[in-house]
Amino acid sequence: MTAGAAGPILVGVSIDEVPAVRLREVRKVFGAGADRVAALDGLSVDIPKGGFTAVMGPSGSGKSTLLQCAAGLERPSGGAVYLGDTPLAGLSETQLTRLRRDRIGFVFQSFNLLPYLDAARNVALPLLLAGRPPRRRETVAALAEVGLAERAGHRPAQLSGGQQQRVAMARALIARPEVLFADEPTGNLDSAAGRGVLDLLRAMVDSHRRTVVMVTHDPLAASYADRVLFLRDGALAGELAGPTPRGVAGRMAALEAGQ
Repeated sequence: MTAGAAGPILVGVSIDEVPAVRLREVRKVFGAGADRVAALDGLSVDIPKGGFTAVMGPSGSGKSTLLQCAAGLERPSGGAVYLGDTPLAGLSETQLTRLRRDRIGFVFQSFNLLPYLDAARNVALPLLLAGRPPRRRETVAALAEVGLAERAGHRPAQLSGGQQQRVAMARALIARPEVLFADEPTGNLDSAAGRGVLDLLRAMVDSHRRTVVMVTHDPLAASYADRVLFLRDGALAGELAGPTPRGVAGRMAALEAGQ
């Protein structure tokens, strides 16, 4: 990606459309003195609406911190983050919590399902926390979107790892978020279950024009995205449009070799 006075240039994105997420000169510092670590170091990037963006980089490159700042889970030490037209910097903690609840979905490596609730009730949790108890058919419809309508009454222990991650995806999507953030969503799955989750993420973009941002270490997973952003030392080190597993692996090998 190249940047000019108007900010990052995106391949295939209309300049008239406000990106789903914007980061401008974002810095995130942890610790102080000798223990100071700059996880993000002046990072500027746009995430287009209705696209699938993967984020990769060597260990410690700042990819998870990027996701956390973009999603409002961490406040940056400097710079600006926008969700659509909304700047996050001026929001109170209560306002940030409401924004995450209403406009952002999360899927993590750990499924984070409550073991004593069935799939439908796990999916319903975001709406319950928002004070809007959903109808049963609403949660079943969300499960149907991820191919699990027939498992609505099953508890997590009765589901495979791949099925549990699909329930987590349905839970993330039930509030119809503007952006779905996924942090290593296939990390705890075998290859077959992982491909199923990636197929679903791809279908969400292709069929429903959802916006997906995924952090991953897996070149195969990254190849499902429209483009891959590569980080090194908290800064943008390049991007790859139309990624293939071989192309992504080659870029990562170069990054890890310090090229």
